[in-house]
Amino acid sequence: MELTRRNFKECLDTVYGAIEEADFLAIDGEFSGISDGPNVSALTNGLDTPEERYTKLKKSSSIDFLASQGFDFNKVFCHGIPYLNQEEEVQLREQTEERRNQHNGVGTPSFNSPSAKSPAHVPEEHKEFINRVAAKVEALFNHSDKSLILEPCTGFQRKLIYQTLNWKFPKGLHIETLETEKKERYIQVSKVDDEERKRREQQKLEKEQEELNDAVGFSRVIHAISKSVRQTGGGHNMLLDVMHTIHQFYCPLPEVRAIHLLHFTETECIFLACDLAQRDLQDFKEVTMCVFPRVLDTKLMASTQPFKELITNTSLAELEKQLKESPFKCPQVETAEGFPSYNTAQEQLHEAGYDAYITGLCFISMANYLGSFLTPAKAHISARSKLIEPFYNKLFLMRIIDIPYLNMTGPDCKPRPVRHLPKEWKTSDLYQLFSAFGNIQVSWIDDTSAFVSLSQTDQVQIAMNTSRYAESYRIQTYAEYVKAKQERAKQSQQSQPTKSWGEDSWAKSHYATSSAFSYAR
Repeated sequence: MELTRRNFKECLDTVYGAIEEADFLAIDGEFSGISDGPNVSALTNGLDTPEERYTKLKKSSSIDFLASQGFDFNKVFCHGIPYLNQEEEVQLREQTEERRNQHNGVGTPSFNSPSAKSPAHVPEEHKEFINRVAAKVEALFNHSDKSLILEPCTGFQRKLIYQTLNWKFPKGLHIETLETEKKERYIQVSKVDDEERKRREQQKLEKEQEELNDAVGFSRVIHAISKSVRQTGGGHNMLLDVMHTIHQFYCPLPEVRAIHLLHFTETECIFLACDLAQRDLQDFKEVTMCVFPRVLDTKLMASTQPFKELITNTSLAELEKQLKESPFKCPQVETAEGFPSYNTAQEQLHEAGYDAYITGLCFISMANYLGSFLTPAKAHISARSKLIEPFYNKLFLMRIIDIPYLNMTGPDCKPRPVRHLPKEWKTSDLYQLFSAFGNIQVSWIDDTSAFVSLSQTDQVQIAMNTSRYAESYRIQTYAEYVKAKQERAKQSQQSQPTKSWGEDSWAKSHYATSSAFSYAR
């Protein structure tokens, strides 16, 4: 089913019902390709910490990727469903309430001014206009007509009309703002008894509530998913999907807090920034678990045991194909009556609905395979099975060998100290240099230094011994690199000028002496 602005309201109850009945719900926002874009790939590397990767992904943009996949932007702007996050929703409701109070000539619930029971103050330049309006309304009471249409006017003038008429004619009138075909706003004043006035006010209140709900829009679906206690939220390589879903429909992603750096040295600022990044990541994890208490990443699932040895390619399209072959079994799918179906033979990749569909197929195939380890074996495994629990709440991290996933409910994996710092080599040279020691991953630090990760940890010491007498380059273990970096930071901190405040309220510098420090490259 395709939901657009046109059919969203009429289909919403059907969506709510499907959410309540589902055991596994796959989400795809077409964001995974963003991490391959030039802006992100130039900044990320295989030795990012989880905190660094989270910070970089917050800055990613989807426009280039979506455009390259033929995304229909016209459809978004013409038929897209509106949405608000929770903060925006609260602000809109408060603004609506405040506007209603102003039109009725009263203050907010927290404050009623003494002037609320007195005539509204009308600026001199508007007095003639307001007096004319009041005279027309007064004449309405002496005429057989039941309503009066006032000429279009500004928002401020409408506010003055509401306040003046509500004070001058507290009973017997109903006032409402309407629009012409040209979108010009005007006021209609109607004679009503108390019962009719209450009825119309209730209608107006219900209309405003409906408009607010329309503005919240698709966020209502995400809220329903979050509140559902039955289903598991799944996706494939879904870190960005989770980040963007929370940011768009719930709240802004945790940001690095602004801090006053006047009394911090450069080195202290680096350490403090690292600490703040860790807190930001932890805040993100906590928010995610509040919104989606059970998430499952099928790419992470396919990349770990017992699937790791059986699956050679974990990209979504290739994974779906491999899971059709032995020892896996493709699930049989029946499409509900009246709903369109997908055909995997046609491969509608990068259509979000299709990608979410085959994500669900992949999960079912892998979950059912786990049933073969039971005695007796079971052909079908529920999303609530204990066999699935090891895969919950872990989001796959791209291109990080030592830290394969982000642990949403606990501490993240620590990198193994097997990284090296070579000198003045190109990527091809590094692959040739380490070819005898198995697969490697290269992440450049700058033009003359890089990290090299060895997949076979038992080869580390052999590589170190072999390169001990090399003259054109130098290799360090990651532990040695970190220790040297800390020493440089300590030396830099000692050489920083200390600051004190002088009589002119400006910082005066007093330089501390330190020994020279050189670092061989």
